[in-house]
Amino acid sequence: MKTYRIDQLLNSLGYIEARRLAQRMLRNHQVLHNGTPVTNLKEKVTHAGVTVDGKPLDPLPGMVILMHKPSGFVCSHTDSGQRVYDLLPPRFLARTPQLNSIGRLDKDATGLLLLTDDGQLIQRLTNPKRHVPKVYEVTLADPLKGNETEIFAAGTLMLNNEEKPLLPAEFTPTSANTGTLTLHEGRYHQVKRMFGAIGNKVTALHRSQMGTLVLDGLAPGKWTILTEEHIKQITT
Repeated sequence: MKTYRIDQLLNSLGYIEARRLAQRMLRNHQVLHNGTPVTNLKEKVTHAGVTVDGKPLDPLPGMVILMHKPSGFVCSHTDSGQRVYDLLPPRFLARTPQLNSIGRLDKDATGLLLLTDDGQLIQRLTNPKRHVPKVYEVTLADPLKGNETEIFAAGTLMLNNEEKPLLPAEFTPTSANTGTLTLHEGRYHQVKRMFGAIGNKVTALHRSQMGTLVLDGLAPGKWTILTEEHIKQITT
């Protein structure tokens, strides 16, 4: 089983920002390994055996978070305003590698958002060739005309300033001005641009599913760490 120096492990997972903080945690017996206090910053430990303040360590790099993104939060580290990362424990932002979102939702959009520190996973899931299905609940400014399902399913719709038509998408009306849209690609502001191309405007957008993952009652602003089994559902 792989071992790590306790100070390097705690630093990479964002628990400490300075050596003196690690020393203080050890003096206060906050860090245990297999139930025994760790007293030496250079002590070798296993990830599974360590607890901090009685709780198991956060996952090693490769962690994937499923979040119910609320409206008003951005998916960027650098944009001004409230960030989705601010909804997470501060130590998550100090992790190495850095956490990033897998794709994005607009500031005013809500719903299922994945975040990870695994750069290769981000590339795999955002690769246009993967066609991971994403399901959106859409509210529109104007009533539906009745031909949206046919137009989106045709695979011929062109967006402004693009040279390649959209892949076929499934649209199911749920009321006079709402519906469920399933996409198999992810272009910039795609849902809003699709309806804009046919003369309508999206007033509310909620992503309810990505691959086989769903929010499953997760409240807005809340999050959960995915198990390896859940991660396999979107990577295989």
